[in-house]
Amino acid sequence: MKRKFLIVWILLLPLAFSSGTTCLASADYPNQDSRELQYQDMLMLFLLPYIEERLPDIYEPLLTVTPMLYPYMAEVVEVRRANGFRGYSFICTIEVVPTVGPHIPVGKDRFTFEISVKNVKVIGIQHLKDPDKDHFPPNYADVLR
Repeated sequence: MKRKFLIVWILLLPLAFSSGTTCLASADYPNQDSRELQYQDMLMLFLLPYIEERLPDIYEPLLTVTPMLYPYMAEVVEVRRANGFRGYSFICTIEVVPTVGPHIPVGKDRFTFEISVKNVKVIGIQHLKDPDKDHFPPNYADVLR
C-alpha cells in the first residue's frame, strides 16, 4: 500500500508544480499560419537589417552589449500607401522588442519606414521602453549600464 502511494505521489508531484505556470513565449503569439502572418514575416525579414543597424545607437547608453532582434518579436502596427490607391510608396510602422541572452527583453521601440521602388528609408525611431532590471537574472546583471 505504501509503495502505491509513493508511486502516485511521485507521478503527481511534477503535475502539482507545473499547473500554475504559463509559457510567456506562447502567450501572445499566433499558433496558426495565415496569409497576413506570412506577409508580416516577409516584411520583417526584409526590414530586419535596417532595424538591426540602428539598435546599437539606441541601446549603447543602456546596455554593454548590442541586443538581438528576432523577427517574431516584432509587430506590424500600420502599413499605409503614401501616395494613394495603387501607389507604390508605403509608410510602415513596426514595434520591436529586442532581447539579450535567453530572450530577455531589453525594451521596446517603434520604427517608421518609407518603402518605395528600390528605396527603404527609416523616417522615425521612437524608444518606447527601457530595460527593466527586475527582468534580468543575476548572471545577466552586468549587461545593464
